[in-house]
Amino acid sequence: MAHGWLAPCALCGRQSRGFLYCHLLRRDRFPDYSFCSRTCTDLGMALARENNGVIDKTARETQALREARRPFAEALTALGLMEPFHNRTAAEIDQLIEAAVTGYVESMQRQAAMPERSGTPFDDEIPF
Repeated sequence: MAHGWLAPCALCGRQSRGFLYCHLLRRDRFPDYSFCSRTCTDLGMALARENNGVIDKTARETQALREARRPFAEALTALGLMEPFHNRTAAEIDQLIEAAVTGYVESMQRQAAMPERSGTPFDDEIPF
């Protein structure tokens, strides 16, 4: 994976020229983007702001979302919750799936930085 000036422009594909952007400067949460010009940087920043820090989804991400809709619908049906979601658009359902996956992944990343608990009762620190 190319980083910084080695990566092509995130918008037009030309060689980047040192214009970099990371949404909210949160490199732990959002990808870094390289751009070839101030024009592409400004357009990329606007797209990232509109799409929660992401310029566009990769083909795999798009396919994964599409394939996750059926298990999501099956879980909603099994829990008796499908009715409120029946007339929602695919984009709205994808937003729910993305929120759940992002929350799960971020929690796992935070937990990876902490020592594993033993799983026995009272294995957490005493708060006093």
